[in-house]
Amino acid sequence: MPKPCVILLTLIACVFSLPAQQNQAHAQASTTSSYTVPPEAAHQPNPIKPTRKSIAQGKKHYLADCAICHGDNGDGKGEIAVSTKLEIGDFRNPVTLKDKTDGDLFYIIKNGHGQMLPEGNANPTELWNTVNYIRSLAGKTAQ
Repeated sequence: MPKPCVILLTLIACVFSLPAQQNQAHAQASTTSSYTVPPEAAHQPNPIKPTRKSIAQGKKHYLADCAICHGDNGDGKGEIAVSTKLEIGDFRNPVTLKDKTDGDLFYIIKNGHGQMLPEGNANPTELWNTVNYIRSLAGKTAQ
């Protein structure tokens, strides 16, 4: 293939891929910056006390459904996060969730957020236990 054809094909490929990249970047930016949990959900209290049993049950759910992205220990470096270069907060750092209520976390787990899939069909008790487990990763002790 002559050199001008290769250059032309490369330019065409770049022109067609640029809008897709811009749309993806815009979608990611808009989901993170404009995402808000409804106030009634954010203020919902956790009905499950963070006991050792609750945290252990939450850990089972977390390891089965969350760790692949958020990491086995909550560091945000799960297999998918690393391979797709997702930047996920470190749940072990208390600052990561300091502005999130238990209701916020429950809502996000249940409904998803950005690329995170929803757990809407999960039992609410299981989701509240998962919230308790996630909180425990930052050193919050069980009762």
